[in-house]
Amino acid sequence: MKDKTWGEIKSMTCTELESRLDDLQDRIFKLKFRHSVTPVKDPLEIRKIRRNIARVKMLITQKKEFK
Repeated sequence: MKDKTWGEIKSMTCTELESRLDDLQDRIFKLKFRHSVTPVKDPLEIRKIRRNIARVKMLITQKKEFK
């Protein structure tokens, strides 16, 4: 699954961002679990997902403050 660009993520609504956050948290959980059993090919993927989670949380907070 290809990640969306920053502009696409910024234009999403709060509910879309929350569903994206759930998806990202599910992905990082599965990736960390898989990585603890056997090393994954790209361990930097964990960092990328973690940073995307932080970005989405920041946008959710910003959008809720300006409502």
